[in-house]
Amino acid sequence: MVRIAVFSVLGTCLTTLHAAESQPAANLDAAKVEFFEKKIRPVLVEHCYECHAADSEAIQGGLRVDDGPAFRAGGDSGPAFAPDHPDESLLISALEYQDFEMPPAGKLDEQVIQNFRTWIADGAVDPRTPKDPASSAEVTERKVNFKTNFWAFQNPQPQARPSVAASAWPSNFIDYFVLAQMERQGLTPAPPIDDVGFLRRLSFDLTGLPPAEEDVRRVIESDALDRTELTERLLASVRFGERWARMWMDIARYAEDQAHIVGDDKSLFFPNAYLYRDWLIDAFNRDVPYDQFIRLQLAADLLPDAEDQLVALGFIGVGPKYYNRGRLDVKADEWEDRVDTVTRGLMGLTVACARCHDHKYDPISTEDYYAFAGVFASTKMFNRPLNDDVKTKGDGQAESPSDAMHVVREGDATDLNVFIRGNVDRKGPVVSRRFLTVLSRDEDTSFSQGSGRKELAERIACRDNPLTARVFVNRVWGELIGQPLVASPSNFGKTGSAPTHPELLDELAVQFMDHGWSVKWLVRTIVQSSVYGQSSVGAEDAVRIDPGNQFLARMHRKRLSVEAWRDALVTASGTLSDQVGGPSEAIDALDADQVRRTLYGHISRFQLNSMLVLFDHPDANVHAAIRNETTTPLQKLFLMNSDFMQRQVDLVTRRHALCEGDALSDAVSTQQAIEQLYVSLLSRCPTPDEVTLGMSFLNAEANVDRHVAWTEYVHAILSSSEFMFVD
Repeated sequence: MVRIAVFSVLGTCLTTLHAAESQPAANLDAAKVEFFEKKIRPVLVEHCYECHAADSEAIQGGLRVDDGPAFRAGGDSGPAFAPDHPDESLLISALEYQDFEMPPAGKLDEQVIQNFRTWIADGAVDPRTPKDPASSAEVTERKVNFKTNFWAFQNPQPQARPSVAASAWPSNFIDYFVLAQMERQGLTPAPPIDDVGFLRRLSFDLTGLPPAEEDVRRVIESDALDRTELTERLLASVRFGERWARMWMDIARYAEDQAHIVGDDKSLFFPNAYLYRDWLIDAFNRDVPYDQFIRLQLAADLLPDAEDQLVALGFIGVGPKYYNRGRLDVKADEWEDRVDTVTRGLMGLTVACARCHDHKYDPISTEDYYAFAGVFASTKMFNRPLNDDVKTKGDGQAESPSDAMHVVREGDATDLNVFIRGNVDRKGPVVSRRFLTVLSRDEDTSFSQGSGRKELAERIACRDNPLTARVFVNRVWGELIGQPLVASPSNFGKTGSAPTHPELLDELAVQFMDHGWSVKWLVRTIVQSSVYGQSSVGAEDAVRIDPGNQFLARMHRKRLSVEAWRDALVTASGTLSDQVGGPSEAIDALDADQVRRTLYGHISRFQLNSMLVLFDHPDANVHAAIRNETTTPLQKLFLMNSDFMQRQVDLVTRRHALCEGDALSDAVSTQQAIEQLYVSLLSRCPTPDEVTLGMSFLNAEANVDRHVAWTEYVHAILSSSEFMFVD
């Protein structure tokens, strides 16, 4: 009952104004669309279109499955499925070989049928419009139209600063573009956040850690903060590279094993994947220009003077591997992973959607897909020996993965056939390895240098590519501001979101390239803007007019990633290790004795750590465009009851000497102890009401058990939303 009381009373006070801002619906729909495109449409194409599509000789049963509305309407037997109710759907009955037997050539794998169940239970999202398949002429025309008219395929151009009425507000060029949008909506900016709040915000954003307690006390006592000096100090911290490497690891679908294991066969695992992770940390700390950052990850082995950077090839080298890798269909699945990770991660294009058919929305043909995939068909995953003493196989690879860095190397140059409808047994014409035609110049020719990785890297990381700089600055903006300018950061195509501030996106991209593709310049510029420096509490009118904060008349309140939140807990207990780099921890991240940053924990494709899963860590099997945020009862139960939380509470209580003997030391009063906890754990002073509430609870409970009172009080603070959110 004590715990219930303290959580209900004190927790209410602490969580005021810290409720999670909901994930935009567009992002949730995008995930469902992606599931359809990856798991459902390819099956329909391969197994159903022959008898149930517009170009079938006869549409069997009156059912078409090649456009969304027709599929939903069903055929002669009625609707094919009941959204949200898979067990009531004819489609599932047919796939299960109950009332019908579809496809007639043989029952699909159970996992495929389960994917259809999941799709239907999740609302049967199908983005396809009632349109017959496009002819090749239409596809060509679409490419021309996109190249000349669609915003994402136009090179970003320098933008003139717009005029604004509140001319004293802007701190740099960013603010002019944002303020102009605000003023057109009748909005005014929120007031600046106070120095203590800015200190906490900037520390988490740049390093993924709370500010040092001495810095908080210094600001409180002096009532002043040199924000420029703080920014430069955090940019120079080794913790900067750790925080931003974690962002990139989501993009690179970083993991250290595989989604499947046969017996105890770990030959396809990556025991030294941490070398790539450590390279990322170092690259961000050294401020490697982003264009070179891309080149190294795609083709370091083919670049001059990059021998000491080969571990960067882990971008592809620690990707998923599948068993039976000699089979063509298995190879094709691996190639799709590489195409998807590179195109969505670096250019914001869903090219893998064209594996089975011309992209239904963007100007990307099936030929484009296989021309791109040919680069990876000509590239081999390679366990490169760590040194000359390592035993090697006949092909030069280390005999044991534990003695290797996991990279790629050149294979036999291979141009692929188009696999008709994605079926490796139905081969169409051979296509030469080349770049996407919609992004190509008229004089472009096929890739001719080995696999084509170096040429591919140059085409992605060049100023003429209209997508690369835009996609990256959009990701960084989203990390710092809390909402990307383009809400679908890995989809800049037709089904993606339009930018909320297109001129700002262009100007940021241009200036980013003009400043040598410097990531630190980009981060510095954003955090020194008045937009970033706003309070997260906006005026009532602003919240009413713009509840989603699209026009940025206040700062977004951001929930910490699970890594930053766990690191903050371990920091609060005074046990966080300052060790940088090195092998991943083999022990479970739930173990209270594991005191390294969460970044250094083992990341599994087979079974992700349960705490990471609970707090929305992405699936490491695929590229993650953005982290979804859920709020569930299990999360709160974890905060209240897990051994991990109980251990952190105990460590914090002991660290602050709150339970030594029957009373606090004579030099520390209960009020002083409360103030000390707020400064240490929440990086601010408590309000008078919070002091009164805390003292009331502690004085009442101390008559029962002083130790219980203080531990419950600490537990409530550590479990509060304020501890998990940044204003």
